[in-house]
Amino acid sequence: MENNKEIVFDEWDLKLEDALKELKKCQESNNLNSCVPCSKFFECELRKKYVLAVYESMNKGSGGGFEF
Repeated sequence: MENNKEIVFDEWDLKLEDALKELKKCQESNNLNSCVPCSKFFECELRKKYVLAVYESMNKGSGGGFEF
């Protein structure tokens, strides 16, 4: 049986995908495979944008804090 489940992207998933593409492009241009060794790790606006996009994709814009 083949699984033909259609994947639906919402606005938060699309923002996350765009932020990830930007982050990967930056990593590649600096010959890195992660942000961790980068000297701008804590100040990086691209990384902050990505982290925010991850958070928003998890809560789908409902706000609030992280709940584990």
